Amino acid sequence: MKLVSIIVLLLAPVLTSSYKLVLPVDCGDIYNNDNTQPSGVYIIYPIGATSAVQVYCDMDSQDGRWTVFQRRMDGSVNFYRPWDHYKMGFGVAAGEYWLGLENLFHLTLRKKYELLVDMEDFDGNKVFARYSLFSVDPESYGYMLHVSGFTDGGAGNPLSYHNGQKFSTFDRDQDTWEAGNCAKFHLGAFWYGYCQLANPNGVYRWGADSTFSQVGVEWYYWKGNDYSLKAISMKIRPVQ
Repeated sequence: MKLVSIIVLLLAPVLTSSYKLVLPVDCGDIYNNDNTQPSGVYIIYPIGATSAVQVYCDMDSQDGRWTVFQRRMDGSVNFYRPWDHYKMGFGVAAGEYWLGLENLFHLTLRKKYELLVDMEDFDGNKVFARYSLFSVDPESYGYMLHVSGFTDGGAGNPLSYHNGQKFSTFDRDQDTWEAGNCAKFHLGAFWYGYCQLANPNGVYRWGADSTFSQVGVEWYYWKGNDYSLKAISMKIRPVQ
């Protein structure tokens, strides 16, 4: 029995290490483990073994391996939410959801990531914006956004305006607009400045509508401030 106990003790670090290796941090890990896996919902562990969370993995767009952290597609989920919801995440990975700022911070702390933003209008037109570097600071720095290295897929580059901005919600105003709260004004939550050229977490509406300006799911350099997109998704993958 003593010999068995000694063997178990000696192997314990190896077994523990092997177990941790099978816990994917992101969709890139899932792809690298089995590159035949299709797009769909998977479980990842952004912060360690106790941080299991469901995400949608895009294994098709531009060579795949994308971890989707934001997705709008049908208006089924209310995105006008308080700080704690955006910090921890909400929604359903099979549909509309937000992965959570804390998860984003830990992911981009562990690896270098690039960003892809895919979008579609109500006529079936599709465009994208791609960035070679994307990261989010810790909560103590307001989950500040860092994004650079733009490649235009027809969408234009409004995120250059949001680069270096802290995240704001209706109950935590961290934008640079001294006269008010951009999250309240645009009925969303984002890395607002003074205030926005992109509002992907705004109110889900149907295409062109100027009745209430600048509150929809918007990407200014493609459709302006009075067109709410049919679909948009923001996704990251490790830089090769």
